[in-house]
Amino acid sequence: MPPHDAPRPIDGDVYVSPRHLAAATPTGDAALQPLLDAGWEMAHDDLGNLHVHAPDRRIRLGYLPEGEDDGLWRINAYEDPFGPPTWGACFNNTCPTEFVHAFTTALARAYSRGPQAYLASPSPIREGREPALAIDPLVNRGWRASHDRRGTLELRAPDGLAGLAIPTGRLDPEKELTTRDARWQLWAGTSNDHPAWYATASTHTPVALIRAVTECVSDPAPLPRWRKDTHSYIQGMARLTPLLPPDPPGPTPLDMRRLAGRRPAALPSPSVPRWSTTSGPPRPGSRR
Repeated sequence: MPPHDAPRPIDGDVYVSPRHLAAATPTGDAALQPLLDAGWEMAHDDLGNLHVHAPDRRIRLGYLPEGEDDGLWRINAYEDPFGPPTWGACFNNTCPTEFVHAFTTALARAYSRGPQAYLASPSPIREGREPALAIDPLVNRGWRASHDRRGTLELRAPDGLAGLAIPTGRLDPEKELTTRDARWQLWAGTSNDHPAWYATASTHTPVALIRAVTECVSDPAPLPRWRKDTHSYIQGMARLTPLLPPDPPGPTPLDMRRLAGRRPAALPSPSVPRWSTTSGPPRPGSRR
């Protein structure tokens, strides 16, 4: 097996479930890798932020630990590289990195197919672009629709601790790109108003990219994290399961004494004479 195909060790000592109650990993390398593998260009600014550009400059990703707000990941796509964004997506600084990775993996795939894929706005009458395709993974895995807010379709995870909000009315295009008032609002915690993490996408974000995230978020498989790194999961809500079962406890001194009391007495060694003056019986057929 080639080295790059060797299984990687799991980075963590516990599994977090459900996975929407995990949080970000310490670094974002895994989420950047699909774009770097596709030949996108990476650069740093003077503040320590990182920027990745598609070869044709029509898609730009910013990894912004020194940004103006908690929007750690901002991805924008452009019909005109010098014009306003056609669509934008944002993942905040506590969003599980695996969800960003799902988005960038789908984005790299869409970019390889050309502008007709990565600039494909949702459309209820275009096959493969129906907005419902982004919702299907959630519905199929037990998320339920609710209408807690007027003019907004909401879906909640089975445990009620994650949701997807989709405003149905007209939205301000600029606010969609700069605030949480976007067409797609994914979040975890007890309330969308005060989420533990969130991700947003504007109206014209391709359905395939959003679906990649909803599939990842609703995947029943847990995510690995480190128990001591309490910022990597939502304390008090997430279930933590050790990656490996604990070793059985060793015997205590009392156990050892009890075992010693149950040992059978040692049998005496058989007595074997070294010599004897008694002649043995003659062997059959022997003659003097």
